[in-house]
Amino acid sequence: MSAPIVQDVLPLPRKLPEPDRINLVGLTRPRLREALIAAGTPEAQAKMRVNQLWQWIYQKGVRDFDAMTNLAKDYRALLKAHFAIEVPEIVTRSVSADGTRKYLVRIAGGHEVEVVYIPEDGRGTLCISSQVGCTLTCTFCHTGTQRLVRNLTAAEIVGQVMLARDDLGEWPKPGRHPKDETRLISNLVLMGMGEPLYNFEAVRDAMLIAMDGEGISLSRRRITLSTSGVVPEIARTGAEIGCMLAISLHATTDELRNKIVPINRKYSLAQLFEALRAYPKLSNSERITFEYVMLKDVNDSDADARRLVRLIAGIPAKINLIPFNEWPGAPYQRSDWDRIEAFADIVYKAGYASPIRTPRGEDIMAACGQLKSATERARKNRFQIAAEAGLPEPERIVRRPDAPDVH
Repeated sequence: MSAPIVQDVLPLPRKLPEPDRINLVGLTRPRLREALIAAGTPEAQAKMRVNQLWQWIYQKGVRDFDAMTNLAKDYRALLKAHFAIEVPEIVTRSVSADGTRKYLVRIAGGHEVEVVYIPEDGRGTLCISSQVGCTLTCTFCHTGTQRLVRNLTAAEIVGQVMLARDDLGEWPKPGRHPKDETRLISNLVLMGMGEPLYNFEAVRDAMLIAMDGEGISLSRRRITLSTSGVVPEIARTGAEIGCMLAISLHATTDELRNKIVPINRKYSLAQLFEALRAYPKLSNSERITFEYVMLKDVNDSDADARRLVRLIAGIPAKINLIPFNEWPGAPYQRSDWDRIEAFADIVYKAGYASPIRTPRGEDIMAACGQLKSATERARKNRFQIAAEAGLPEPERIVRRPDAPDVH
């Protein structure tokens, strides 16, 4: 296996939006309409202008008002005076030996989050973050060792999709209809940093933008939101977003789940499963996914597998078994492979799909549960440790945003 390609991406300086200029990215259609009218767009034209801007920004990926050729010059000038089109910035991009890409992304205030793209047979899944850090402190998750800094805005959430499309070259070529283009990002998962349902409104608005048929146009069934079990927001997720739902479960008793997924102390397994059985749109074609990380001698016994089957009885579901992705200082080990397979066999024989997730991006610490803190450690290892040891600073690879990829 070849070593991963690690590139330090240092964007060219660019002018940031003036404080009184509104970022159009992340505004829902109604909010965009209101903003345009407040800036001087005639109310009779507002709907048309929303449609035009929406297509330029989300369908074609255009960030320059002057490039919006179906808008009159004076209207473009009005837009430039009042608005900006801004997405988060890529600080570094790491490419795994298996093709997985991990982006360290800078948002307002200098904070950073991580985004992961996992390719598969010409398509791929983008894993995005909803918070800087996390409040949940799940003991198997490295992200949980970092305190919560703040929620991301809708612009910062949908902006992760847009910057990944930039890097992948996925925006439609001029003169071609978007539906004729290859969709490299075919699936979206809210499984990065943070608990999405503790940032519900911003996540909802960002996903409605991502699903809009005149823009990024991802099917709601291609979007999966993963929650550790914020019970009061589960019904809202089905009603107001309508995407697929995944539950970060990882234990089959309250006693164990209280320890490894502390939110269980607030919302017990009984409360969680009551909410899941009432989830809107639940059917055999729209199953709930249960994520279950396999921790050696902790939650991987045959008895655990049988309890899991009893817990999910009557719920259209599939179980994703996740071999634990180890990180320095982690209090757990990955279950032995034969133990994972035995667990999966019990679940499968009970009538549930039980795929074992293939770890991806482990060599760049991009696998499930490894985000953010590992990047900070890697950066210290490479540069700060060299300085502390009195060694020359490692060579930086400077890449202009318009430079070709190096593979």
